[in-house]
Order: sequence, then C-alpha cells, then structure tokens
Amino acid sequence: MLDHRNYKNILIFMTKLTVPLLLSALLCSATLARAEVPTLLIEARPISFSQPAEATVEAVRQATLAAQVAGRVVELNVDAGDRVTRGDVLLRIDAAEASQAVAGAEAGVAQAEAGRIKARSDYERTRSLFERKFVSKSALDQARAALDAADAQVRSAQAGRGQASTVVGYTRVVSPLTGVVAARHVEAGEMAQPGTQLLTVYDPAALRAVADVSQQRLTALGKLPLRASVELPDAGRWVEAATVTVLPAADERTHTVQVRVDLPAGTSGVVPGSYARVHFLSGERTRLVVPATAILRRGELTAVYVADGQGNFSLRQLRLGESVGSAEGIEVLAGLRSGETIALDPVQAGIAASTASRP
Repeated sequence: MLDHRNYKNILIFMTKLTVPLLLSALLCSATLARAEVPTLLIEARPISFSQPAEATVEAVRQATLAAQVAGRVVELNVDAGDRVTRGDVLLRIDAAEASQAVAGAEAGVAQAEAGRIKARSDYERTRSLFERKFVSKSALDQARAALDAADAQVRSAQAGRGQASTVVGYTRVVSPLTGVVAARHVEAGEMAQPGTQLLTVYDPAALRAVADVSQQRLTALGKLPLRASVELPDAGRWVEAATVTVLPAADERTHTVQVRVDLPAGTSGVVPGSYARVHFLSGERTRLVVPATAILRRGELTAVYVADGQGNFSLRQLRLGESVGSAEGIEVLAGLRSGETIALDPVQAGIAASTASRP
C-alpha cells in the first residue's frame, strides 16, 4: 500500500518528467508546422493587360419554333431539357381542318379537269365545223379561249391542292437541329394560331458570349482581330475565346457595338442566358500577382502571410486590383513588394504564426 507521502512524491516526479516532454513536443510541432507551410516567391512579371466587359452567353444555333397553322395541340413529345435530333417530331397539331382543306382542293382539281375535258371537246367540234365552213372564225376563237381558260382553271386547282397538302405538313413540328429543348411554350390541348411560339431548341456544342462595347472602348482595344478570354463566374473558370467578331453596325439608341466572342467547341457546364465577363486583351504590363488561394479575407480585411526568412510569418494587409486570368491570380496594387515570399496556405501560416508568438 502506498501511503500519502509516497503518492505525493510519485506525482511530483511525474510532473517533473512530463512538463519538459510537453514543452519539447510543442516546440517540435511549431517548428514542424512552420516547415510544412508551402510558400511562393512573388516577383513582378509581364502580364497580359485586359479590359473587362459584361456579357451574356447565347447559343450560336438556336431556333424558336412557331405554329404555321391553326389547330389544337394533340401530341407533345418533348419537354424542356430533353435532347433531340434533327428531324425528330416534337409536336403535332390537329390536322382535321387541314385534311378537309386537302379534300376540298382535290375536289376542285377534279371539277377543273372535268371542265377542261368539256372545253376541249367543244373546241374540237367547233374546229371541225369551221373547217367545213359551218361556223365562223369568231366561234372557233371563242372555243379556243374557253379551252385556255379551262387549262388555267386546272393549274389553279392543282396549285391549291399543293398548298393544302403543304399545310398538312405544318401540323407536324420537327426539330431543325440536333440539340436540347430550352423551353416549352405550350401545353397539350392548347389552341395554337399561326405565329404562336411552341418550342425553343438550341445546339449546346456552339456557344458564344455577347457583349455591348462602346465605340470609344472598341477604338482603345486596337486593331482587329481582337483577342479575348471569357470568365464564367457561375462555373468558376476561364476559357480562351475561339474567335472574336465585331458587328459592323452600332445600336442607334445605346451607341454601342455588339461583339460576339465564340467559346471553344464543346464547352460544357454553360447554358444560354448565363452571365459571363469578357476580358479583351490589349497589351502587356509588369504586374505583381498573388494566387487567390493565398489571400485571407476576414470582413473588410484582405491580407496575406509574409515569410520573414526565419520560418515565421506575419499578416500583412493588401490592396488588390483585378483578377488576372484563370490561373494567374489577383493583381496587388499595394502592400507587397517583388522578391518577398508569401504563404500559399493562409490557415497553416496563421497557426504557425500564432504558435511562434506564444511565450
């Protein structure tokens, strides 16, 4: 059995043995934490200078399908978001009225052909009588005119039949391209009139960002062709423009020129109507840039951890400019000099700095 004095001596011995070990472990962990913080040497370098402009993404190939005949929507095969192939039947309109029109046109053709047969027979008989001097030349001319009128009546009836047959084809609404249904504007059972919007289809493989740029800014960008990068904030990425097209006319109300910036073919994760920001490249200048992941933001504070060359870090506030490219970072306007080293992970650097400041 341990008495009270022996137990107390054991506690004192364990305390004397444990405290140095804990202090040593803390020092080692602090040193290890400082050693594991990744850093980056910041140097000023030439960066492409750009001028941003707000833009909207739109499809290069897009079609809004409208009704060409009056009728009730009796079949609706697709909905918004469905993929379609060129030639697919997307929607059907009741063809009863159009079919009746075709039947009427067929009857008109039959009637006109019967009239032509009679007019030809009358002409042949009148010509025979004229040759035998039983009728005058005037009677023969009248018979010939009646035959010509009958021929014209047949051609008119045949044209009406073709027009009616074409209208029947309008009751089947087919996709003009391969792509995606962007919107459905009608419901099954609704009455459609000529001009009623039915569906909107677009090709997601070809997209572009459209920006309205003032004439002064367009002049400042320099000679054509322009170069640009497109920032997609919703998707959190940048893409290089395939081509930049400046329309040759300005809007008479806003006095701006529309610029179409084509995205690379097959750009995914972007839909028409999305917000985009076009950065028109207009030369190079030397700038100081830090990675966005190295920046610490706390309320109104924007700072980075700067290494002092002895394994320690200190927090320094920065004044930042614009984002530079997709992987470049953000421009530093004040607070940092070329040749200084910053921590790439502000969380680890903060832990190391707080550990080093402890007594």
